[in-house]
This record gives sequence, structure tokens and C-alpha cells, in this order.
Amino acid sequence: MLATRTIHRRDFIKAAAGAAAFSFVPAHVLGAHGQTSPSEKLNIAGIGLGGMGYGDLQNFAGENIVALCDADQNYAAAAFKEHPDAKVYTDYREMLDKQKDLEAVFIATPDHTHAAIAAAAMRAGKHVYCQKPLTHDVYEARTLARLARETKVCTQMGIQHHSGEGIRLVREWIEAGVIGAVREVVAWSTLTYYPAGHVWWSPACLRRPTDTPAAPAGLNWDVWIGPAPMRPYHPAYHPKTWRAWWDFGSGMMGDRGVHTLDSVVWSLKLGLPESVEATSFDRNPDTHPLAAVVTFQFAAREKLPPVKVTWYEGLRPPRPTELEDGRTLGDAEGGLLFYGSKGTIMSDYTASRPRLIPESKMKEFGASRPPKTLPRVPGGHYQEWVRACKGDRKTGASFDYGSYLTEICQLGNIAKRVDGRIMWDAANMRVTNNEAANQYVKTPYREGWSL
Repeated sequence: MLATRTIHRRDFIKAAAGAAAFSFVPAHVLGAHGQTSPSEKLNIAGIGLGGMGYGDLQNFAGENIVALCDADQNYAAAAFKEHPDAKVYTDYREMLDKQKDLEAVFIATPDHTHAAIAAAAMRAGKHVYCQKPLTHDVYEARTLARLARETKVCTQMGIQHHSGEGIRLVREWIEAGVIGAVREVVAWSTLTYYPAGHVWWSPACLRRPTDTPAAPAGLNWDVWIGPAPMRPYHPAYHPKTWRAWWDFGSGMMGDRGVHTLDSVVWSLKLGLPESVEATSFDRNPDTHPLAAVVTFQFAAREKLPPVKVTWYEGLRPPRPTELEDGRTLGDAEGGLLFYGSKGTIMSDYTASRPRLIPESKMKEFGASRPPKTLPRVPGGHYQEWVRACKGDRKTGASFDYGSYLTEICQLGNIAKRVDGRIMWDAANMRVTNNEAANQYVKTPYREGWSL
């Protein structure tokens, strides 16, 4: 669903012009949930501010930052310092209950708490921007999409490149038939979460630690754990390293895969996969594998043929024969290859810089490029959501789309956990050929937490 507000900017302008007897229209008159006038700043709160959330905060700094919330007050200290007038909270539930002027929130907590926080915020009538992946499992993704439709708040998932130029060029080229019918896509991330030190968020160990150091002052460990199974605090989990652990993060599939597969799903208008097959390397029950190859099979759509999408993480795929010797495959961190019946598109992992290969074809392409048929996003991804909250336009990565893309990636994670092939019954939200795999479709919440 591309959610928008009930009152649009054009309606506001007309109403203001026709109401000459009034010099000011109170914000509460203009819509449900205490929404502001399109001419006013949005009252925003940030939840999760030490990592990606700190960057998100900079992108929303032009609005009214009225509240900041983080379970780790030390990790979020820089954000608190930059916004001394914002009310500070440790628990988002207290913030939603007490912060009466709040209109919208952005969420950048670990993956396992995204759904619980976003659901509570939407039920409270707040617009929501949530970092990717939208949720930690498939059931949560379906639930957030439903809640967004029911509450009619404005939503956006944090896949910033979805609002960029490159992804639009890829879709326009494919729709114009530049490379013919696409039946195969290869996508990859060369990064992995370990061995320790290999990338910046690698875990300190590959199994659950047995020692139990005290949690640092300022960290509410119970709130940080949220709906996940309780375990003692350890720096192997927080900060940053949570991404590698099944209980808290979605691994490289949920981190980079959501970015990279975005252009594939959107450009090729893919449905949910019929099957997903994975081979994982260095598996263990606690952390995501060292590397994996995941193959998705998508059915035909209208006049579009079936598509096989292969995802490599921690690995590079075979080089295409048409790529010149000495030329980098994708970029240093990953890439994309769209194989069409008439040619091939190669890009970096976010599809920001698509090129036809070999380069001689790109040069021939030159002046014969198809027209730009898709609307562009002025101001980028963050401002698109802000404008939507104020009633100006819809969002391109609403929770309807974000949940869909997240479900595909979490199905990849399920296949990785069983290290085999799963057949997906999307209508009934079940794996049909491996009953054990269904335990990962909807993971149980810790007592006292609910969605």
C-alpha cells in the first residue's frame, strides 16, 4: 500500500484560500492522529540512535525532533547531545504513552525489535519510517503491512537507493526491452560477518559466550532484548555485532540482500518465490553462516517469463563471459547482473550505477537510450516520507512494498537455516515440503511481549 494522509497540500491551500475569516488553521483540524498542517514541521521521535539511527537523525534534523529513545543511553549519547531539547527515553512504550505531541517515529533498532516497535507506533496513530529489513520474520512482515493498511499512517522502509536514479534506469531499460526478456539474475555481497575483524560488525565469537559480564551502566538489557529469548548481556551481541546472531539479526541476506534485491523485485515485478534453495558454509545454530548461495525461483507474471535469482553472500559469482578482462565485477562490496535475451546489465550492489556490458554496448547505447518514464523523487528517500506525512505525496517503499521485499529475503534465511530447498505456499504462509522450516516463519515472542 502506498499510504498517504487524508488531507493533501493542494486541499490545504484551497481550504486556506476559502477560509478568509481565519488567519490560522489549527493542526488538529487537518486530519486524524494529530497530524500537522502541511506548512508546519513534523514532530518526530527517533528510536535506536547509536548506529544507523544516528545517520537517520541527521536526515530528519530539519523537522522538530521532540523525543529520542534508546535502550543504551551511552551508545546514543551523541544524538542526545545534538538535540538537548528533545525528551529522552529508554523504553519506546513509555515514550508512546507520554509524548503527546508526537506525530511520527523513525526506527533503527536491531532487527528483532523492528516489528514490535513499529506495530505499537502505528496503533498509536504515528507515521513510521523503519530501517531495513522491515522485520525479523515473515509473519511480522505480513502483520506490519496489514497494520499500515488499517491505520492509514504513512510508512517507509529504509532502502534509500529505492528513491535514487539508478534503480529507475534499470527498470526503464528493462521495460523498454533494451536487454530483452530477463530470465536470470545474479546478485551478491562479498561481505561476511566473520571471522572476527573481517568486517566492522563481526561477532567476537561464533558460539554463545559462557561468561556473564555485568551490563554497562545506562544499558537497559531487558528492553534491548525485547521479544527475543532472554540471554545474559555480553559485548558479543551489542553494540553492532547483533547482526550476525540469528536471535537478533537477519545476516547479510537481511542487511545487503534487501538493498540488492530491491531493484530485482521492483524492476521485474516479481511475485513471491515458489521455491528457495540454499547451500550454507560453516553453519552453526547461533550465527548466520560464513557464506551461502541462495536460489529463488519466481513464476511467470502476465507477459513476463519465469525468473531464477541467485544470491551469493560472502562470495563472488562466476564472471560473465562478456565482461572484459581486468574490469571489476560489480564493485568491491557486491553487485548485480541482469541476464536478458538480448544483453546484460551490470551494476554495483545498490543498482546506483547500471551499465550494459561489454562497455562497447554501453557506448553504442549512448544517444539511443529510452525515455525516462518513471517519476523521480526530489529530495530523496527521507524527504519523500516527510512530505507524505504532511500530506503531499505517497511513498515508494511503503510497508506494503517493504514487507514484500523483506518476506523474500527472510525466506532466503529460512532456506539457509535448513540448508536445503523449501517450497513456499504464500497464500497459507507455509513451507509445504519441510515442516521443521515452519518454526522460522513465525518465531515465538518472549513472555510479556506481543505483536
